[in-house]
Amino acid sequence: MEIGDMAPDLLGLDHDGREVRLSEYAGRKVALCFYPKDNTSGCTAEACSLRDNYEALREAGYEIIGVSVDGQKSHRNFIEKHALPFRLVADTEKQLVETFGVWAEKSMYGRKYMGTLRTTFIIGTDGRIAGIIGPKQIKTKTHGEQLLQLSR
Repeated sequence: MEIGDMAPDLLGLDHDGREVRLSEYAGRKVALCFYPKDNTSGCTAEACSLRDNYEALREAGYEIIGVSVDGQKSHRNFIEKHALPFRLVADTEKQLVETFGVWAEKSMYGRKYMGTLRTTFIIGTDGRIAGIIGPKQIKTKTHGEQLLQLSR
């Protein structure tokens, strides 16, 4: 997906098994935050930054939706453990990560594997991709503040 592309309406199922559709958020911007794995240090820091800035982000017109390939049970645990106020999409079939082009080969300690590239897509009120914050740009500990800077 690139800036200007229309985002799909159906994003998948959330941590409670409910469908998540962009059309539910009509008139609001959506920060669709792809992250590698629940309860890892970087992902927890990012989620907590979004949590801590959640009210200010909502006041700025944003809705936050997190996405990883973890399952619903893992997402529910992550939400409960860190009091996350936003929905998490369980993309276990990897459809959304592939559609958005964030499922890619990664490398750690010389080992290559497939995984999610930490990326946030800003979806405008018209349903089109309005901005992309890529893996090298996201600061996990201050990602909520990064999004607020974009809204100014």
